[in-house]
Amino acid sequence: MSTQPPTPPGSGAGPNPYPPPTSPTGTSHLPGQGFFAALFDFSFSRFITPMIIRFVYILATALIGLTWFVLLISSFAQSAASGLVVLLLGPVIALVYLAFIRMTLEIYLAVVRMSEDIHQRLPQG
Repeated sequence: MSTQPPTPPGSGAGPNPYPPPTSPTGTSHLPGQGFFAALFDFSFSRFITPMIIRFVYILATALIGLTWFVLLISSFAQSAASGLVVLLLGPVIALVYLAFIRMTLEIYLAVVRMSEDIHQRLPQG
């Protein structure tokens, strides 16, 4: 008895079981739609959160790293002891801040994805 592995979605073996998410008006939320078009969509028919969340996380990571580096330089300028404290404890504190930022962004994205799923399942009309 031979079993075949399931074919991956989009491989040409039937309809795609995972269609791209759409808004209540039927427009796609894919990043190719245009950042500025979604940014100035005053009807809020498209979500911008999935488009910008990666950029926000990269920016937060860079700002936390830059803040730690500036604190490290200024604390070593004051004294070697305070510089060593920032050198040892700074990365731990930075990771905690980064984890909280990541969790917050994931909550925002989860809410947007739930909203997209709910709007997909609602009857049109």
